[in-house]
Amino acid sequence: MSAELISILVLVVVFVIATTRSINMGALAFAAAFGVGELVADFDTDKIFAGFPGDLFVVLVGVTYLFAIARTNGTTDWLVHASIRLVRGRVVLIPWVMFVLTGALTAIGAVSPAAVAIVAPIALSFAARYHISPLLMGAMVVHGAQGGGFSPISIYGTIVNGIVEREKLPGNEIALFLASLVVNLVIAGVVFVLFGGLKLRNDESVTETVSVSTSSSVPASSSASSTSSAGSASSSASAGADEKREPEGREGDLEKDRKEGPSDEPEDDTTRLNPARMATLAALVALVVAVLAFDLDAGLTSITLAVLLSTCWPQDSRDAVSQIAWPTVLLICGVLTYVGVLDEMGTIDWAGEGVSDIGVPLLSAVLLCYIGALVSAFASSVGIMGALIPLAVPFLAQGEIGAVGMVAALAVSATVVDVSPFSTNGALVLAAAPGVDRERFFRQLMMYGGIVVAVVPAVVWLALVVPDWG
Repeated sequence: MSAELISILVLVVVFVIATTRSINMGALAFAAAFGVGELVADFDTDKIFAGFPGDLFVVLVGVTYLFAIARTNGTTDWLVHASIRLVRGRVVLIPWVMFVLTGALTAIGAVSPAAVAIVAPIALSFAARYHISPLLMGAMVVHGAQGGGFSPISIYGTIVNGIVEREKLPGNEIALFLASLVVNLVIAGVVFVLFGGLKLRNDESVTETVSVSTSSSVPASSSASSTSSAGSASSSASAGADEKREPEGREGDLEKDRKEGPSDEPEDDTTRLNPARMATLAALVALVVAVLAFDLDAGLTSITLAVLLSTCWPQDSRDAVSQIAWPTVLLICGVLTYVGVLDEMGTIDWAGEGVSDIGVPLLSAVLLCYIGALVSAFASSVGIMGALIPLAVPFLAQGEIGAVGMVAALAVSATVVDVSPFSTNGALVLAAAPGVDRERFFRQLMMYGGIVVAVVPAVVWLALVVPDWG
């Protein structure tokens, strides 16, 4: 049996054990990376750790640290109320506002994970406040980011168009952008309908699809410490909080938020800006400016801002470090470290080359789309696009398949799956959701990501490759 096949089988075993034996999948993946790297690939420790996602580790820790402080001092609650007033109480518009906002950020040049890191905590705090499905809100944020991700001036768009030019393939920047935008917009519409968006139409009822707590200020550590993966224990604290929630409280909050103009009654603590909240809002604005205008790292910037807030208001941030989504960090970093071992072993290239050698261009095309989607669900989308597009060059040179459609199909397939909890964007959504049953949310993200992997590559292949575009 080849080393590449062994490494794939070990990955399957990791999934099975994590699902059936209540073990953190990230811990299992670290053990698998050590075993396969040492015994099968004969790697030293440095080579095994080469795949450790240090940048993602810092982003997850930094963003969840900063927003833990924002939850503790009530800033996220204030932002939720402000959002309701901005849309005049039309809760139904909020998911679409988040979709457009992340799409605009990536379209003008923000890296997709940076845009999700900025928007997701606010969006998911809103979802927790009004019992909107976190899966709905998280999917809207991620698909919005990917919808704008291939504009001609975006990071993804620039990279893919550069690869196309380097490989001397026919290209169309606008077609690539529109393909990603339309696919993600359609998916967002389907998700909106399936996960309770229409029930928000008249603001009469906000359906809770995933169990959340009554307030975004509930410490995330109560659930994060007890759950993290398909094998973690459920958070009974979150469930108990949900059962105790009084519906009158939610309806009263929603009615108050829908009021237009100043109220005769004094503002409660949730809607009042105090110095700590103003400083936190300034920190969030500084994060956006630092990431978009100065291209600074989102994780390091978030940690720096969180430390400054902690220094000034230690009482508000005393428990913030414990609220960092440590189990999620272990889960994601472990899995991606193992994927890095697979990459170092050449397993990904081995699979891609085997597909491209089939000799039937249309069949090779759809299989490459599926490989891009599957691998990208666990690894870097940009890296996968950089590997798959050159692999498609030999059969694109035969002239039987349009290069523009094939490149667009590969790009969409490799990025639309970033809702997976193992991808950077999906991990950020999982880590940013306050007060959720993380085991359940993890399973939902994994199931939703699996559906996207199974369906979308075939759809974009039929829509973009089979008609021979370009």
